[in-house]
Amino acid sequence: MKSVIPAVAIIFSWGWAAWAAPAARVLTHPVTSAEKLSTNNREHDLTQRVRVRGTITYYEPGRAVVLENSSRSVWVQTKTASSELRVNDGAEAIGFPETEDGLSILTNGEVSDNNVPAGIAAQPMSWQQLALGSHPFDLVSIEGRLVTQIREELEDVIVISSDGGLISVVYSHRNGATPTMKQISPGSLVRVTGICIPQNSKPFRLRNSFEILLRDADDIVVISRPFLLSILNSSMVLGAMSLTAIAVSAWVWILKRKIRRQTGELATMAYLEQRRGRILADINSSKPLVEIIETITQMISYMLSGAPCWCDVVDGARLGEYPPDADKLQVLSEEIPARSGPPLGTLFAGLDSGSLPGIRRSLDHEKEVLSGGAKLAMLAMETRRLYSDLLRRSEVDLLTNVHNRRSLGERMDALIEEACQNASVFGLIYIDLDKFKPINDRYGHHVGDLFLQEVAERMKKQLRSHDLLARLGGDEFAVLLPMVRNRTRIEEIALRLEHCFKEPFLIEGNTLHGSASFGYSIYPEDGATKESLLSAADAAMYAAKNFRKQAASRSAGLEDPLLSDHRST
Repeated sequence: MKSVIPAVAIIFSWGWAAWAAPAARVLTHPVTSAEKLSTNNREHDLTQRVRVRGTITYYEPGRAVVLENSSRSVWVQTKTASSELRVNDGAEAIGFPETEDGLSILTNGEVSDNNVPAGIAAQPMSWQQLALGSHPFDLVSIEGRLVTQIREELEDVIVISSDGGLISVVYSHRNGATPTMKQISPGSLVRVTGICIPQNSKPFRLRNSFEILLRDADDIVVISRPFLLSILNSSMVLGAMSLTAIAVSAWVWILKRKIRRQTGELATMAYLEQRRGRILADINSSKPLVEIIETITQMISYMLSGAPCWCDVVDGARLGEYPPDADKLQVLSEEIPARSGPPLGTLFAGLDSGSLPGIRRSLDHEKEVLSGGAKLAMLAMETRRLYSDLLRRSEVDLLTNVHNRRSLGERMDALIEEACQNASVFGLIYIDLDKFKPINDRYGHHVGDLFLQEVAERMKKQLRSHDLLARLGGDEFAVLLPMVRNRTRIEEIALRLEHCFKEPFLIEGNTLHGSASFGYSIYPEDGATKESLLSAADAAMYAAKNFRKQAASRSAGLEDPLLSDHRST
């Protein structure tokens, strides 16, 4: 039975192991009328259980009980499977009030039979009366002509025509009931008695869909068989015409229902494709990853009829809608895989574990939706990770982990533009390592690379947080000083950088002594473009290097002060 959760229902389920004396607890709660429950439950604390009273009009062990009184009928979902609960007996129930599809329900509870017969007669109804949606879960009877009969594994369904409307009548086999309904000839006038199950019950609607749920096979009674003419030929013609009309009516009804369903599915598919397209566009843009993941969780929630969905990012934040009562929900999870390495995170969806008879709930759809969302999240995270890596490679020297020449140039362009607007100054220091080539030649490029890494690390420690150290290539470095006032301040920073070479470098058992030559320029005194500033600093550096070489040549015969090595003991 493809029923939507009924309009007014009280759903009640508790495990037997958790309660030792259900009847005693039922009697300890004050009685709440069903009318008061349906009108006021949104305004009260839904964590408080309430007690209702009525006559049992339907009982399916382990699933549901319907209680009816003079004012209203309620549906109680319960795991109780007791022979003490009998149809037509008076009973009481307690449970937690909730709201579904805009109507009141109760969840998690118990039912107690007082063993006093209090039978309620079925209310004769017409299709128009039931379509108004004002008799949810009432015990009703209705007459109509049988249109068609369908037999399935879990239920039998017949369709009757009454007052111009078509009604589905369902006989469930879930309770081990006889798996067959009476075989009735199409066109027979029948009276069915059962529980009115609303498929939807929304305010201000002129017509609401509903079904009739039979309690047993005797709830359908044949009033009259199809009328047969005495003349055989006329009978055959009339019968053929009747069958044709019935078949056409049934086909039209099924076709309309299918068209409505397909129209809704197409609209939903179009909306989801639009959302997916927007997410894919966001992935390829600079939109923050947090917003993309939250959009994905919102789409999953929409596809799962509003179920809360959230994402736990590995070593990161929890994004999406995390419900405070997650421990009471049936939580599905799906890992977000990575192209290589451990998962990037996990997607979760919290599903309501309760359902009414006739609703066949399978988790295949939910798992498929969650899996699709995980693939979208993986694409977003991997794309952003790749973009960050490419950005880093474009701005950072991979050997020394400092900025590269391109990043230095972009920052200098920005500083020049800012200095033009604010009439400010900034400085640039050019650094060239002395006699780095002999280190490479004598100890190999591996040791030379480690030496460059150690040099870069020492120089970074001598700089301020807003200064920028960049490797220009080979053994050449530069430092951009955005906050300096004069040459004196630049010379102080250059002196600190020079002092970091005083301590020897211990690299893989080798003790290396290094030094560097420094030259600097200041904007706009030494140049108004990045090229002119670099050239001025480079020229100053070579002047300093030549000065040191001349000083070294005058000290001929002494040990080279720039490089010495020995194996450490």
